[in-house]
Amino acid sequence: MKKILAFYVLIGLLLACKQEPKVVDSQENETVESVVDTLVEIIEEVPVEKTIKEIKAELKTKGFKFFDYVDETTKDTILMQQYFIAFLKKGPIRSQNEEEAAMLQEAHLEHLTKMYELGYADISGPFGDDGDIRGMTIYNVPTLKMADSLANADPMVKAKRLIIEIHPWWAAKGFPLR
Repeated sequence: MKKILAFYVLIGLLLACKQEPKVVDSQENETVESVVDTLVEIIEEVPVEKTIKEIKAELKTKGFKFFDYVDETTKDTILMQQYFIAFLKKGPIRSQNEEEAAMLQEAHLEHLTKMYELGYADISGPFGDDGDIRGMTIYNVPTLKMADSLANADPMVKAKRLIIEIHPWWAAKGFPLR
């Protein structure tokens, strides 16, 4: 919608420029340039949405598993994709002193941030109790082997302060948390 509106405004500006020549002061010229710059920014900011066919082709090319699910109530077709949930559980070595534990925690958070920024992890977080399962990460990768490799690269796991338990998990592609 923004693209269409911006297009018509731009056409209007161009047509207005084709009218009889008139004297334009530099302030008015700067205003027109400002409007054009703003329109260009709006057009560039509007994301180009992929079709379901394009999304499926991309998933297939990258090796992801997916299927269509038809919601019986709404009759909507929902694209389901396989993800991997890594549960981070208490590991066998938790005897690090406070300073070592703090350094490991910082490195752990840096690792998770990197996974998110690279597009390998969609969401991570700790659990709110003091149970054996300390947290989880949902990996958006095509294989269990890849998810396992990324999860085991976590400095907390390498130090054996945490251990990993991974399960395949199916979810609707692109649906936000509520």
